Amino acid sequence: MTVVQGLSDLAAPVFSAITSNRLAELVGRAGFTGDQVTAVRAVAEVLPFRTNSYVVDELIDWSAVPDDPIYRLVFPQEDMLPPADVARIADLLNKGAAPREVTAAANEVRRRLNPHPAGQLELNIPSHAGAQMPGVQHKYRETVLFFPKQGQTCHSYCTYCFRWAQFIGDADLKMASGDIEQLKRYLADHPEVSNVLFTGGDPMIMRAGVLRRYVEPLLELDQLDSIRIGTKALSYWPYKFTTDPDADDMLRLFEEVSRSGKDLSVMAHFSHPRELETPAVEQAVRRLRSAGASIRTQAPLMRYINDDSAVWSTMWSKQVSMGMVPYYMFIERDTGPQEYFKVPLADAYEIFRRAYRDVSGLCRTVRGPSMSTTSGKVCVDGVVEVAGEKVFALHYIQCRDADAVGRPFFAKFDPAASWFSELVPAFEGDFPVGIA
Repeated sequence: MTVVQGLSDLAAPVFSAITSNRLAELVGRAGFTGDQVTAVRAVAEVLPFRTNSYVVDELIDWSAVPDDPIYRLVFPQEDMLPPADVARIADLLNKGAAPREVTAAANEVRRRLNPHPAGQLELNIPSHAGAQMPGVQHKYRETVLFFPKQGQTCHSYCTYCFRWAQFIGDADLKMASGDIEQLKRYLADHPEVSNVLFTGGDPMIMRAGVLRRYVEPLLELDQLDSIRIGTKALSYWPYKFTTDPDADDMLRLFEEVSRSGKDLSVMAHFSHPRELETPAVEQAVRRLRSAGASIRTQAPLMRYINDDSAVWSTMWSKQVSMGMVPYYMFIERDTGPQEYFKVPLADAYEIFRRAYRDVSGLCRTVRGPSMSTTSGKVCVDGVVEVAGEKVFALHYIQCRDADAVGRPFFAKFDPAASWFSELVPAFEGDFPVGIA
């Protein structure tokens, strides 16, 4: 197996992050008024903003802003937060308040946005010495999540991101580890673990040499069948795998994983078909596949961005034609600007069903719509009538209690419910593993 020809002869864009200090300039492209610009800046004080030239110049249709889906995916919107909160912070910005005063107001809002949904911080596991391992989580029997400390940012932030609290500079909300040997010792004590998922932030923000220091030691563990890497780099900076200075080194590392007999799975986040349309992403996908990586795709369902079955069927079909495997449709988590993005569960199921109906069997590897709750991934299988009552049919795709996986259960139908915590059991008794 050989990495495809290096691409040094091609123009090599250089990554440079665009942050909130350029926010006013960028939204000015859309003709926003001064008050509108200030409102966007106010939201960006609460929800982190970061992007880059590829997203701004190649993916966003500026003639359609603010309704363009990629713009909404990346740029803060005035109505993502309660009007009173936006007005308060905007007033502070207009008055030239001290940064610490603006930050204090922003932190008050953040605390009300459920900054660590599904008990993320409580999932950290104890080390051999009894202390917490803050960057290691073992929620499901076969899978351990690892948060490398150098991977705690992204090429561009998503406005919906359920890990937004990782990016606001609050050490108490961070999940990160630099100790791969500690992880190895934990895995040795837990032979049931068959795969490790590198997550963040985005592990692909790291240079190849840094990622290698984390990955290579795991190749010594016979118990591992797969190493997974969760990333949105294919959407937001595909040059990571084509013309970046370490692109060839990164793909050689992926080849080494494949040659070791382990699967290297890139868990790629694609939120809209436009992210699949550029020559850069097509080249990046080809190079990853040539290095032996499998690519599985996933994204949340979000109002204003992809709450249309045609968007999903188009996206899944394109992914399959490029050699990727549709994997998950998620429900937007109960954190951050969920009120802005949420889609009722009944509507989410219909969007999924129609999209699933309209694609070939090769696309039907996808699962969903799925809610990642404290107890596990709950899939909405449909709306049915049981014993004369209209109910949601549900099952756990994954669960902390493995015995609950795959067992159907039912919740009372509620057309307004958008998260598991809003559901109640349809019949006597409780849900298999409770509500979260």
